[in-house]
Amino acid sequence: MGLWNFVKDAGKSLFGKAEAAEAPKEDALKAELQDLGLNTEGVDLKVEGDKVVVSGKAIDAETKEKIILAVGNVDGVAAVETKQDDDTADAVFHTVVKGDTLSAIAKKTLGNANRYPEIFEANKPMLTHPDKIYPGQVLRIPGGKA
Repeated sequence: MGLWNFVKDAGKSLFGKAEAAEAPKEDALKAELQDLGLNTEGVDLKVEGDKVVVSGKAIDAETKEKIILAVGNVDGVAAVETKQDDDTADAVFHTVVKGDTLSAIAKKTLGNANRYPEIFEANKPMLTHPDKIYPGQVLRIPGGKA
């Protein structure tokens, strides 16, 4: 079992302003994953308050990590828990803080600022541009260290 914490009020809003304080519903999260083009075959989502439980086995570890990030970086989600973490046991995530850039994160986690494209690629389709990150957002670090 794995548990990842997210900044509850920093993520993408799937609702209008009136509903933003509420935890997202499973169908809204599934629609978000579908919109991102992530393959959710074999994966189930369950919302428990402000926590999302991801169960089942994804097609690969990278896809499961992206599913965790995609639902975790939604407004109203404070944590994502996995029931089977054998495929995400080596996952490394980084929470963006004010002033972070992908280059700075790459230097800190991968040892070389010029490796920022690896982080950008590892976070597609959630990231659409290397400069469009925000404080509180959680990113995958491919082969990095926490």
